[in-house]
Amino acid sequence: MFKRLKITCDEATTICDKNQYGEATLLDKIKLNIHFIRCKICFKYTKQNMTLTKIYKGHAISCKELKHCLSAEDKEALKKSLENNKA
Repeated sequence: MFKRLKITCDEATTICDKNQYGEATLLDKIKLNIHFIRCKICFKYTKQNMTLTKIYKGHAISCKELKHCLSAEDKEALKKSLENNKA
């Protein structure tokens, strides 16, 4: 029975990634936690992966609030610059 719960590091990282997006099953999560008992490297990978996801989500939220549009003057300057480069 316990043989079915044993996974490789490659499988652990795959489950970790699935877990971040809410796609991991309960059995996957159990296998991952059992793997963490034996493998501290995968545990650290998961911890770092979760930290990066939190940072990215925070940055993505703040980016949505900003408008990334050029002013009319900047658009005209860019248009002229492109026309000059064509010639």
